[in-house]
This record gives sequence, structure tokens and C-alpha cells, in this order.
Amino acid sequence: MRQQRNSRRPAALFGLVLLLTLTLSGCVSSSGNGGYAATGGDTVNLIYYTIGDTDKDLQKVTDKINEVLAKKIGVTVTYIKVGWQEYEERLNTLVSAGTPFDIAFAVEYSTYAQRGAFLRLNDYLSSAGKGMYDEIDPVFWKGVQMDDGGIYGVPTNKELAVRDHWMYPEALVKKYGIDISKYTTLASLEPLLRMIKEKEPDYQPMELDKGSQNFFALDGYQYVAEKTLPLMVRGQEPDSPVVSIFESEEGRKVLDLLRHYYVEGYINEDASLRESPGLKRGDLVFWKAAGGGPLSDNSWSKDRGYKLVAYPVTPALITTESMRGGVMAVNADTKHPVEAVKFLNLLNTDPEVRNLFNFGIEDVHYTLDSNGQVVPIPPTDNNGNPIPDAQPSYGGVQYTQGNWFILKTMGGQFADPLDKWEQFRASNKEAVYLGTLGFTPDLSGMPLQVKNIQMVWEKYFPGLMTGSVNVDDMLPKFISELRQAGIDEVRSEVQRQLDAWRADHRSVSETFDTPN
Repeated sequence: MRQQRNSRRPAALFGLVLLLTLTLSGCVSSSGNGGYAATGGDTVNLIYYTIGDTDKDLQKVTDKINEVLAKKIGVTVTYIKVGWQEYEERLNTLVSAGTPFDIAFAVEYSTYAQRGAFLRLNDYLSSAGKGMYDEIDPVFWKGVQMDDGGIYGVPTNKELAVRDHWMYPEALVKKYGIDISKYTTLASLEPLLRMIKEKEPDYQPMELDKGSQNFFALDGYQYVAEKTLPLMVRGQEPDSPVVSIFESEEGRKVLDLLRHYYVEGYINEDASLRESPGLKRGDLVFWKAAGGGPLSDNSWSKDRGYKLVAYPVTPALITTESMRGGVMAVNADTKHPVEAVKFLNLLNTDPEVRNLFNFGIEDVHYTLDSNGQVVPIPPTDNNGNPIPDAQPSYGGVQYTQGNWFILKTMGGQFADPLDKWEQFRASNKEAVYLGTLGFTPDLSGMPLQVKNIQMVWEKYFPGLMTGSVNVDDMLPKFISELRQAGIDEVRSEVQRQLDAWRADHRSVSETFDTPN
């Protein structure tokens, strides 16, 4: 699949160059790659990249957004959405080539921050960004702070602890009297999966994709960096060593069990090739995992189109990963740093702007019910009839675009409780700090090893972590090639850095003052 994406790069880059040329010449245009520009008057136009499917009404929503932004802060945006599977590669290309942009959703935040790709925001958080600094939970600012004291992105103000949840169709749970709270280990699922395969042949018993799940978290493991570097620690153990997870006893047990489930026909056959981690509307699936916070089953039910119930199977831990999973960053080379920060500040403090980005335009993409909750307007055919399971004409990706707590809640089918955000705040107070919160290994001196390890990971991980390949055959090859790539050297360096960090680490519960 990667080879196919690379083969399209020249065409994508040509489209990007054309977009930027038109933007800089003062034209208003659609880009053909999910981007829409708006310029005019004395406003400053910011080029903004984010992840998500290109929407039919992106131009219409962009026009409305820019009308509001221009009045409030004298800014407009060129709003570019890049598909889920292409975004990471596109961002890397933009940064590596020095292509102009101002703001981007920051996948692999720490890696890009260490590369110097993102603007250090510390000096702006007491001025142009003070509103969002005060609005966002201080723990998030602590979580995105790098070892040099710098903050290079704006975290999404949301749930502090992203817990792994296992979700099931409510109809089947009720039909068979299943107590989903009893199933919290991978092995415990087998009787359920067997029953579904035998009694509900229309349902896929277990759905995985090539990114799989962090099943190792069930044994208390957390990644110390990106998961493409398979080094983990037991986060709640203060002196837990760094381990290469696929060489561990726990890792082998997970792989063997996944292989067993695949051979038994519980896991979808295309798991190692399936790109999308999302919920396809209408698909009949019994078990699926996802990370989320309180009330996540409401949004998952909307996505799937039928009622789901979910149970959290990992502790409510505040991890570096959960702090950095929804960051928006400013390009270090932007020509408009103050305006970019003002835009992010508004997005995180102004309900009108935030709801526009998330839901689109009122009375076009949604209406408000008597409780003031959002009810989406479904796409219709030429006769005005709703089209079942149709893709909405606009939709924001909530975790990528700022503060949740100023969003309206959802009504209609699977409505949110009116006190949704109060429930989130209460849940945040109960979350527990992970012992390695804020630790970021600096592997800038080992770029070849890291790159080679990632290449080996891409070769073996999808097959092994979906049960699609024979573990006895493939795991030894995986381990051998990881070692050849330098996993032992990298593990030793990460352990050295973690030991030093632990020795110097201040309590994360200390008051976090505005950095300078």
C-alpha cells in the first residue's frame, strides 16, 4: 500500500504547488486536494492543514468561517483537509521540502518538535495566546512541554485519560444477556467470539485493521515513543525497564492468541490490509476496540448507525501519548506567527468559531433542538428524501481542532446527556498520572536506526498483530531484523535517558506556571 501512495506523490505535489500559486496570487479557488482559500482586503490568510476526508461542502463552510474570522481577528484561512492515510506522508513532505504553511494538525508531535519544524509558543502564551492558555487544562500544557521547556503546539482540551474501550452491539448484548464488564482480557473473549460465529453468522465476531490495538496495555505496558518504535515500559511501575515488547513473554502470548482467533475465523480476513481504523456505518461487527473517554459509545453509535455499548478495559491513566494525540502546531517558518496564534486562540475560546469548524453551518448542516443540541441534517436526493447511510456534506474531526468544552452537544438519535461536559470534567479529576508523563526520548543522534526499525515494523507488525501470519515463522524473523536494524542500541539509549529523566523529574502535580 505504501508503494501505491508513493507513486501518487508527484501528482499530489503538483496540485499543491498549483494551489499555493493561486493563493499567493490573490485568487479564491478550490484546490482539487481538499483545500479552499479565501483572501481579500487587509486580512492575513493562513494556510491550515488538517486530517480528514474532503467534504462536499468544504468550500461553503470555509467561506462562512472566513467571514467570521475576518470580522473578529482580521484573518482568513486556506482550509486543507488531507485523507487519513495520506496525511502523515503529506506533512512530512511539507516540512522536508520547506513548503509554505502556517498551521497543521501535528501527527508525531514530539518528533517534529525535535526536528525544529514547529514554532516555540512560550512567548505567545501570555499575550496573543493567553485566552487559550487559561482555558485549556494545565495538565495538557505540561504534557506537550518538551525537555527543553518549550511548548511547540496547542493541545486539544478534552478527556485527560484516553482509555481503551471494547464496544459491542447493544441488541446482541441484551439478546444473550452478556455482562460486558466481565470481559477485560483478550483470552476472556473467546467464548463470546465462538458464540457469535455460531449463532450470528451475519456478524463479524472481531474487527481489526492493520494498525491493530495496543493489546499490550492490558498488561500495563505503554510506548515510550511512537508505536513504530516497539519499546515499552510498565507505566505504573516507577522503575520499570524499557523492553522490546515483541521479545517479551507478554508480547508472545498476545501474538499467539491473535493467531488462534484468526485461524478460528473470528478476525476479519482483510485485517492486515485494512487501512481505516474508523467505524463503517451499517457494518455488522460484534467486537471492536477504540480509545475514548466518557460517553464515547454515543459517538460510536452515531458512526455505526446502531446502538453500541462499551466498557473500558485499561485504567484512566494520563499518558504522554494521550496529552499529545490532538495537537495543532504553528510552522516554525510561518511569516504570520502572531496571526496564527490569534487564530488558535479564537478556535479554543470562541464557541461560534469552534462549532463552525466541527458541525458546519446552522440550518445548512444541522439544526438545534429544543435543548439547544445539534441534530445533523442528512443529505437528500433530488426529491428531498434523506439518503440512508450517506456521507455528511461536512464534518469536522473533533479531536484535531481544539477545545471540546465549548462545543454544543449532540441531540437526535443517541443524544448526549445535557451535562456531558460536566461529566468529562468530573472524569478528568479521577484520572491518574502515569509515571513517565512528559518523557520524550531524543533519538536525533540515531536517525538511521530509527528509520530502519520503522521499516521493519511496517513489514511485520500488521500481519503479526492481526493474527494473519504464522507466529512461529514470522516472529523470529521480526526480532532478528529488529536487532539488525539497531533495536538493542536504541533500547539502551532510551533506557539511559529514562533513568536520567526519572532522577531529575519533578512531580507532575506541581503547579505549572506560564513558561518563558
